[in-house]
Amino acid sequence: MTYAKNQVAIVTGAGGTLCSEMAKDLAKNGAKVALLGRDINKLKIVEEEIIKDGGIAISISTDVIDEQSLENAKSIILEKLGPISILINGAGGNQSTAITTINKFEPQELNNTDPNFRGFFNLDMNQFMNVIQTNSMGSILPCFVFGKIMAENGGGSIINVASMSSFRALSRVAAYAFAKAGMVSFTQWLGAYLAPANIRVNAIAPGFFLNERSTKLLTTPDGGFTERGASIINITPMKEFGKAEQLLGTMNYLLDNNASGFVTGTTIAVDGGFLASAGI
Repeated sequence: MTYAKNQVAIVTGAGGTLCSEMAKDLAKNGAKVALLGRDINKLKIVEEEIIKDGGIAISISTDVIDEQSLENAKSIILEKLGPISILINGAGGNQSTAITTINKFEPQELNNTDPNFRGFFNLDMNQFMNVIQTNSMGSILPCFVFGKIMAENGGGSIINVASMSSFRALSRVAAYAFAKAGMVSFTQWLGAYLAPANIRVNAIAPGFFLNERSTKLLTTPDGGFTERGASIINITPMKEFGKAEQLLGTMNYLLDNNASGFVTGTTIAVDGGFLASAGI
């Protein structure tokens, strides 16, 4: 692997299922990794695994939608690890109060008093906006703060994390889909804009991967599928959910200047064929 030896890589959302695997793989390939996220305890678990395997990592509790918090993290990273050349924007997520419990309008939502029933017209708009901010500005601000260092130092590589909802208006998750669709456009824009700075900007769009939250939503305790989980499997040609390690090949390709040095502004789906299937 040619991309990471002795380079400094930042991974936001590094305490999560997918990005923790990305961070560990970066360290395995020789990168010095800065683990960013809100929950320092989750980050420390990943840090300890990396160090135990002979890698270099530091954990920094960071709010990715707070510019000053990112500036503070930048100062620590530059002091402890050195110049930044890789950024993985994996921080994101959803909030249950910003997700509808129904797939289409029902008159009940106009006068609803049941907190467990949520249509579009009785969602919490503050939580709706929070989801949009986390999944849009939560990647844009790290590009703004850390990308400047890359530009000053002559280049680097940024990977944003998109979603299946970047391409399809998946039911129930309007706020998340709105933000993730924008992330594809932002990746294109920033890739074109930063090309003269020798910074490549691309995105990975994971299909349906199981983490702590999605396991509860998509699977049953007996190893079966919920109704929503079964719907996803039915239109996924490979008939399974993704595993975190299945993202690493695409990440490594996008970070390797020999393999993908002429690639920028693109989003690659890793989805078991989900986007290729109409379901009929």
